[in-house]
This record gives sequence, C-alpha cells and structure tokens, in this order.
Amino acid sequence: MDKNNQAIHLKKEILVKVIKAFYSDNFPESTRLIPFEMRPKGSEVPYRCCIYKEREIIRNRTIAGLGYPMEGADERLLLSGYAEGSLKREKPDEQMLTVLELACKGCVPNRIFVTDLCQGCVARPCLENCKFDAIKIVNGKSQIDSSKCKLCTKCIQVCPYHAIVKLVVPCENVCPVGAISKDEQGHARIDFEKCIACGKCVSACPFGAIHEKSQIIDILNKIKQGKKVVAMIAPSIAGQLPGNIYQIKTALLMCGFYDVLEVAQGADITAKNEAKEFAQRIENNEPFMTTSCCAGYNNLVDKHMSEIAKYRSDTKTPAYYTAELCKQKYPDCISVFVSPCVAKKSEAQKNDNIDYVMNYEEMGALFIANKIEVSELEPTPFDVESSREGRNFGIVGGVAESVKAADCNKTDVKPYVINGINKDTIRELRTYAKKGECDKGNLIEVMCCEGGCVGGNACINTIRTATKSINDFTKDSKPICE
Repeated sequence: MDKNNQAIHLKKEILVKVIKAFYSDNFPESTRLIPFEMRPKGSEVPYRCCIYKEREIIRNRTIAGLGYPMEGADERLLLSGYAEGSLKREKPDEQMLTVLELACKGCVPNRIFVTDLCQGCVARPCLENCKFDAIKIVNGKSQIDSSKCKLCTKCIQVCPYHAIVKLVVPCENVCPVGAISKDEQGHARIDFEKCIACGKCVSACPFGAIHEKSQIIDILNKIKQGKKVVAMIAPSIAGQLPGNIYQIKTALLMCGFYDVLEVAQGADITAKNEAKEFAQRIENNEPFMTTSCCAGYNNLVDKHMSEIAKYRSDTKTPAYYTAELCKQKYPDCISVFVSPCVAKKSEAQKNDNIDYVMNYEEMGALFIANKIEVSELEPTPFDVESSREGRNFGIVGGVAESVKAADCNKTDVKPYVINGINKDTIRELRTYAKKGECDKGNLIEVMCCEGGCVGGNACINTIRTATKSINDFTKDSKPICE
C-alpha cells in the first residue's frame, strides 16, 4: 500500500502522542487523554460512525503503541493502567503483531464475482474456459458457484466486457503462507504457527487493523533509567529521511542513545563470510546457495520450506554480527536494532545480543516528538566506516552483489534475485529445491519484500526514492574488496 495514506498518518500521530506522553510530567494521565485530545467533543468524525467509536479505535491503537496485544485486552482497564504497566514490563510481548478487531472491516471472503456489466453474450467464454464447472447461466447471465470456484481467474481473463472481478481481502491476499483467516465474526485472525512475520498484512490493510506492537516505551524507559542504550541502524535507513546516516546518528544521540552503530558494518562481515561459504559450496559441487540475511525468508524456510534449508547459507545476518560487536564494545548496554520491518523482531527473540527493536516509523515519531529536523543537524561520524556494498544491503540485488564483490572475482558467481516472497516465488524456490538446481544462477538472493529492505512494512519513504537515495549516498563509499 502507498506510504502516503491516512492509516499510516494516523498511526504516526498516535505514536507521537504516546512518546510525548512519556516525556510529560504524568505519563499515565497524558496517555489516558490521547483519544479525547485527538477527537475532542464537537470535532469532526473523519472515519467512523460516531466520535465514540473513533475514540475507542484510537484507544486500541494506543494500547498497541504501548506494546500490548488487543487479543484478550481488558476493556475495563484505562489507558493510564496500560501506560503504568508498560513501565514495569521486563521484556516485550512474544508475538509481534496484533489485530485491532474494532478497526477490522470484516471484509467479504476472497471470491470471483460477476457484476452487472455481464451482457449475457452468446460466446460465453467464461463458461467454456472454466475447468471446474463453477459457472452456470441464470436468466441469460453468468453466475459463479463459490463452492466450486478455485479462484484461477481464467474467466476474468477471457470476459470481453470485463464484467467479472475478483473480490479480495487485502491482508489474506498478500499473506504468502496462509497465516491469516477469518473468525466467526469475519474479523482477521493470525495463526502465529504459520506466520513468518513478513509484515505484508500490516502494509496491505487499508484500515490499519493489523498493528505492529511497539517497543518504543520499553526503549525510552531504559534511557530514562540511565542505561547505556545503543542503537544499531540498518543499511536501508539511508533512504528514509531527508538527511544522511551521520545526521541520523546525531539525532539518535540527541534522543538519549549512548551510541549508534552502523549495521552495514555487520553486513560487511556477512558478505565476506558468505563469499567464503559460497566458494566452498561450489568447490564441493553444490548447485546453488541462497542468501540468509532476511529474517522473513529464514522464518519461511524454518516453518514451511524445509526442503530448501540445505541450500540456505549458514552465515549469520548483519544484525547478528553488529549486535555481537555492540555487546563486545559495551558489555552492559541495552542494544536496539533500528529496523525497516517487523521480521527483525522475530530474529531479535532468538538472539540474546538484541534487546529491543525500534522500527523506522517509531524512529520518525521519536524525532517529531523531540522536534528534531534531521537534515539541519551536524553529522556525527562512525568509528568504523562501512563499505559501499555493505551499505547497499537494503536494496534489491544488493546482498548478492556484495557477496560477489567480497569474493574478489575468485569464484564464478552468477547472482539471481527473488524480489519479494509471494505464492509464485515460493513455488519457484520449491522447484529449485526439488530439481536440485537453478538454471538462472548459482547464488540466489531472497528478499522478503519487493525492492529489498527499503520495501519493509515500517519504511517511511517509497521504494524508488529510497533506492535512489541509497545509491547516491553509497557511490563514494569504499569498496569491500581492496
């Protein structure tokens, strides 16, 4: 979904309110008043039937912004109570996503539907091309039996009047692993046993009903307690704000972070290690290797595609290596990975070196709450400068090209990119695993999001603009193979 939409603006506004409430003299009370401040008595009701429903949905979004799930939430507990509880929390909630049932529209099921544009033509190509006997003619016009329809869309393709359409449920439609379904009331439900935390449902829902549970209060509370809180900024961050990563580092230091590390430093380690591993696999006559830096892809392999696991690189992710460096430099620190997507929260749960994750939307809200204009700040250099290739990890093709460059032309590297995980690309990967070969290349970069990490659900900028910004920024960086 377009990054410039009202659902995203509303989420950002609430995050800013939550952060400002934390900075206030009375966090619980300031939090309790958020719905009333955003929808005061007599104000316009822009989205829902009445001001009371508007306020309740804002309340639900605020609860998610405080890091709580809406499933099983106590309706009797005031927002002030949730705010107080967030300050006592020892660790984030296990599941990264929550469904705001009140915001969920309860969309009609996915189905193929014949509209009134049907002319009842003599040719009846829809009837002739349906292999499942799902179409019949009633009163001279086509009708589709949903119980027989397999959603193949052949009838849509052949209708000369474009009278047949596919009605989709956005969250269900984009989920590549069938982790979202409807409950008895028609509301979305996430099966976390299947979920790979790709975040596609978060981006797709036009009502903003699927929400990432924020850890921002946990992070700010650690800063307030005087802990050494260190931010680790992912490579894709260079394309998100008007300002470079050196200015972003300055902004984070102004917000109370003890230090800021560039995850591209860890990406350089990943690229070099993966290049060595790739060369060894080719020497052992293995047909191909897939990359392993994307947490969403790793979740896909672990939960749904065990057949391709042997082809996946064993090299750790840039986040892993950076967090390791972070804890070596500051053994008593609180590490915070600054992320473009929800998938990194699932990775953080498996890594004791990553304490919290703050996404780009939350970082942007933090800067707004502190009235920080990144582009106006003086830059702060990093202790270690990362390579051009490491800084390109966040754009499509960047990982494969980094591994190729790190190999220094010692091995015949033939990169091939899976640009986004969906049902089609999953089938493609299964085919390679079944055949034991890939005719398109021997190093397969798999990125969960189209465009790479710059297409993550929590990214602020558009893919095209972010990619250009990263390319402009990295062109003068040092090469990885010198």
